[in-house]
Amino acid sequence: MSGLIAAFLTSFFTTLLIIRFKHLHQELSADFDLSGPQKVHKVAVPRIGGISIAAGLFLAILIKAFDLGLQSLELALLFCAIPTFAIGLTEDLTKKISVKQRLLFTALSAACAIYLMDLQITSLDIPLIDVLFAVPFFGIALTIFAITGLANAYNIIDGFNGLSSMVGIITLLAIGYLGYILGDTTIIFLSLVMAGAILGFFIWNYPQGLIFLGDGGAYLIGFWVATLSILVCYKHAEISPWFALLVNGYPIMETLFTVYRRKVHQNKDPGAPDGIHFHTLIYRRLLQAKHFDSQLSANARTAPYLWILAGLSITPAVLWWQSTPILMAACLIFIISYVWLYARIVRFKTPSWMHF
Repeated sequence: MSGLIAAFLTSFFTTLLIIRFKHLHQELSADFDLSGPQKVHKVAVPRIGGISIAAGLFLAILIKAFDLGLQSLELALLFCAIPTFAIGLTEDLTKKISVKQRLLFTALSAACAIYLMDLQITSLDIPLIDVLFAVPFFGIALTIFAITGLANAYNIIDGFNGLSSMVGIITLLAIGYLGYILGDTTIIFLSLVMAGAILGFFIWNYPQGLIFLGDGGAYLIGFWVATLSILVCYKHAEISPWFALLVNGYPIMETLFTVYRRKVHQNKDPGAPDGIHFHTLIYRRLLQAKHFDSQLSANARTAPYLWILAGLSITPAVLWWQSTPILMAACLIFIISYVWLYARIVRFKTPSWMHF
């Protein structure tokens, strides 16, 4: 509990200091590019919220080291996260790091996690596919791909105030809950300290958007969530591997659909900026043209739609975490629902129940 409180308070006050003294660092830290297709903010905002989250994690794990004795998994995960956070923060400060470079450093973090934490994907519970795990290094390659992809996915969905950070909190609470059911204190601790660190940032990010996660924060959250998703399944054979997939259903689906849309339909680089993500469509087609009486902007009203969407995949993952058939069916239903909703919105046929 002390670690959770420390993570939250450290992140909260670090974010406060970043915002309070932004005039000293905004030449480096602020996002002045307001013209990109995915940009919706109107003024330059610091995009180094990842520093607050990293500080919260560091102090929480340091406190546990003095209090209860540091376990190797906790120290290893913190160490492994350094490359992906560092390259993301470098992009936030220089705006010169390519997507390929960010993915390369994230893959390095993933490889470190496999080596230092002794984890990897060992099964998908599909007999015809599981035979591939007998191929040397197949499981390692798939694990690196999965962690790198989800870290990038969190960066892709980080388009509106509170979106990526709250999806991360909800997912971590789901993983922590599973750790609680199984009596795994390490999973509980690592899930809750990250959730607490994100919450300390979230309070300042949502709803007013006083600070952004930036690539450093988004990649750090995505890497942490991905690693814990795989770790909890690896440590506990009774958990279906489809839990790790479905609990991250929204960011995974958004990324796969984005790659498909850019590569197949638009014939563009999958890493190029995109203005027709699911969250962007909700903002532009449902909310941007409306005039709200309250101070809750259209930007802030966008994220709750996606929190609910994420919950549609997280809920069955938590309820039926042992059953591969049910989770596979839930995954199929989620994919169909996502594509159907996207198609309706993009064709200006948004279901009436979404106009609340």
